[in-house]
Amino acid sequence: MNEQHEQHEKHEKHEKHEHHDHHAMMVEDFKRRFFISLILMVPILILSPMIQSFIGLDWSFTGDSYLLLALSTVLLIYGGKPFLKGSVDELKEKEPGMMTLIAFAISVAYIYSSFAIFLDIGSGFFWELATLIVIMLLGHWIEMKSIMGASRALDELLELMPDEAHLIKEDGSSTDVPVDELKEEDKILVKPGEKIPIDGIVYDGESEVNESMITGESVPVFKSKDDEVVGGSINGEGALKFKVSKVGDDTFLSQVVRLVKEAQESKSQTQRLADTAAKWLFYIAASAGTITFVVWLLLGKDLAFAVERAVTVIIISCPHALGLAIPLVTSVSTSIGAKRGLLIRDRKAFENARNLNAVVFDKTGTLTEGEFGVTDVKTVDYSEDELLSIAYSVEANSEHPIAKGIVKEGENRKLELKDVHDYQSLPGKGLEASIEGKKIMVVSPGYIKSENIDFDEEYYEKLAEQGKTVVFVLVEGALIGYIALSDIIRESAKEAIEILKNMGIESIMITGDNQKVASYVGKKLNIDTIFAEILPQEKSEKIEELRKSGKKVAMTGDGVNDAPALAKADLGIAIGAGTDVAIETADIILVKSNPLDVVNIIKLSKVTYKKMIQNLIWATGYNAIALPLAAGVLYNQGILISPALGAVLMSLSTVIVSINAKLLKLD
Repeated sequence: MNEQHEQHEKHEKHEKHEHHDHHAMMVEDFKRRFFISLILMVPILILSPMIQSFIGLDWSFTGDSYLLLALSTVLLIYGGKPFLKGSVDELKEKEPGMMTLIAFAISVAYIYSSFAIFLDIGSGFFWELATLIVIMLLGHWIEMKSIMGASRALDELLELMPDEAHLIKEDGSSTDVPVDELKEEDKILVKPGEKIPIDGIVYDGESEVNESMITGESVPVFKSKDDEVVGGSINGEGALKFKVSKVGDDTFLSQVVRLVKEAQESKSQTQRLADTAAKWLFYIAASAGTITFVVWLLLGKDLAFAVERAVTVIIISCPHALGLAIPLVTSVSTSIGAKRGLLIRDRKAFENARNLNAVVFDKTGTLTEGEFGVTDVKTVDYSEDELLSIAYSVEANSEHPIAKGIVKEGENRKLELKDVHDYQSLPGKGLEASIEGKKIMVVSPGYIKSENIDFDEEYYEKLAEQGKTVVFVLVEGALIGYIALSDIIRESAKEAIEILKNMGIESIMITGDNQKVASYVGKKLNIDTIFAEILPQEKSEKIEELRKSGKKVAMTGDGVNDAPALAKADLGIAIGAGTDVAIETADIILVKSNPLDVVNIIKLSKVTYKKMIQNLIWATGYNAIALPLAAGVLYNQGILISPALGAVLMSLSTVIVSINAKLLKLD
């Protein structure tokens, strides 16, 4: 069995890294092709008669043209392979784009230049072939580097689950077995602090289970007999025994995996700006080249002249700068984003962020800190500090999120930490201990009501209406006060929502938490639209509803329960302090976990798009002048653009595009 399990683990690891490794290999492949092509380009330029003529030198020797042909052939096959292969794929889809334009230009340049050598009809365009391949490889390498980081969301989801479970045998003893071997009705033991390995129904034991990573509910949920537990959630301080209720594709986490996968596959594939420009340039190049060739033949020029003009037009139609126009802006904006703590993982989604008109925020961990803090203290015959010191001393022994909030308050106030004895957890009720010989209890409202202990119910209800969690402190059974806590709202959240409103972008809150908590936070942040008590599959459904209503939606979240919604949104934004699953599903990660960075994303997207448009104009604009001149419209006036002058114009265009990209900045 161990051998089978090891083989299963190896297979899982192989599957997990295969997709990521494929992207890494592609980046490495473009890098290698670029540098080898760059080395090949140098002798091709030196051997090209046109380049020698341009710089006023003559380095010709016997057989140099055949050496030039041989080097260019190697470069075409090795360096040009991605473009030739890519053009076949584009033409199969009947969508010619950048790959088709490049493949067309380098093929025409190679074929014409080869004939030029054997038929002695000109100097050829091998230099153009070499520079075009090298610059386009550089552009694609830069672009692929900046967009690498393909989503590993599904892998991260699967990693949430333990590999093994404690299977309870018929004699009551337990043995560890692989989770994927479990069957429905199998009995499972979960020890304190362990992850629950699979979905099931409790039949013995009591404990509080932290489901925040799964459901978004910030308070651990008390579980006892007949309650449902979800695989991936974390058991508290009690032991639980449960029967497996769902296996395989029916488990909660498997359903989340399916939702994420479907959302990723259905996300619209918007065509890149450069591809659109390249498509039209391909049509222009093919049409202009053909028309030029036919017209010159009809005007009585010889075949060699007509071919040279047609080839010059086709090659000039493929501007080098176009290959760098978008990748350079992409690289610069990615760098700016990284310095600001915005990690861009999906360029298409990021570039479309400029069109957003709604931002959906998950509450817990996004608009809030995801940590409890003390908000109110009410005492009976004790001072605030005395009450808090007693609660602080008892709660210091617990890892419960509420306990951590009280401990943090005690530390902030520099309160005395008293000696605690006979500490014990009361599942579903609270904590009990002894301080200075007195019995101390820190308990829930449910315990207070069950014991019929009098308290200010009106004040308590007011706190509950605000979505606050209240714990009561008893000394020898007598109430000495109570402490209210709530998830702390991020200071930057209100400012971010205000700025978004001024930008004409609606803010919406979505949470798995209860309506009272959600309404309290929404009121504090001035958010009008609130979806509360939403299950994970419902979150993605809500995003889909908003999109169908015509909204361009961004989703900001941090938990496993947010993953399907992050994948479904037009732009998925993960808080960097969140779970790996949310981070791997998102298009952008906010390293600083600051809601204000959502505003920066939209601003950066807008300035990036503006630069892209400017660069595309610079990259293609010279065609309006160069193409007619290359075709020979002013031939009778003695103006005919030479291939060398075309090269100068293209180089100038490339330099302008590079400088313009570097001027990109975020105010």
